[in-house]
Amino acid sequence: MNFASKIEDKLLRVDFAARNKEDALKQMAAIAASSPLLRSYGEDALYEKLAQRESAVSTGLGNAIAIPHARIRGLKDFVVFVLVAPKGVDFEALDHRKVQLFFVVFAPEERTNDHLKLLASISLALTQGNLKRELLHTRTVEVLREVLGRAGSAGSGGPAADEGPRKLLFIILFYEEDLQNILEYLIDQGVEGSIIFDAKGMGAYVSLMPLFASFLGFMREDRNVSHTIMTLISAAGEQAIVSGIERITGDLDKKQGAMVISLDVSFSKGTMNMI
Repeated sequence: MNFASKIEDKLLRVDFAARNKEDALKQMAAIAASSPLLRSYGEDALYEKLAQRESAVSTGLGNAIAIPHARIRGLKDFVVFVLVAPKGVDFEALDHRKVQLFFVVFAPEERTNDHLKLLASISLALTQGNLKRELLHTRTVEVLREVLGRAGSAGSGGPAADEGPRKLLFIILFYEEDLQNILEYLIDQGVEGSIIFDAKGMGAYVSLMPLFASFLGFMREDRNVSHTIMTLISAAGEQAIVSGIERITGDLDKKQGAMVISLDVSFSKGTMNMI
């Protein structure tokens, strides 16, 4: 989903400042309440929704980024806005750093799949390319609108699943950060159902064999467990999906610790989608 198409220009801020997390959430609720789509809910109710989500786990993802979001029953469409905080806000982020860039999302409660796609689209855009750096250097709302407009024109790609022949894709990874980034990418591409299973790599056993015992330290423990994503995609979208994966992992012909296997599917019934 293209997050930029959901942004309300009148809610953008480049001089956001708050004393602490609670103050930040209250200000976000006040800004959101000025949206025509959210006006009827009131500041207090919007604040409670944001605070309730934050009580589960902080949306301060680290690296100066936070994506506060809440699901609102009866909301007609998504409301998204961006706040740039030049001096940073103590938002209880996962890495304990101050947050300088907020993407605030209010989503219709019943549109869970689209909500996930929207969050994945934002996260991918901020972790790939120069969008984050450009946003942090904006000092006027006009420039902020321009930067976000360019991000929107780039698009987020089409859905990976459609009618026609399908492929069973196995994505085998030995790096935790690759797993998280690829899951976000797959959600953004419309892959809504996957199975993930963990397994031990050969190094976990080789390092226990007397002949190779001296390699125990060399064969790092954190690389002895693999994460495999299994999912169905359209055959027509296979090359695009693999290219997107390689933008995250690097060239699969050169990099160790990542592999993609694609198999033809002659028959399938049911779905892996549990969302």
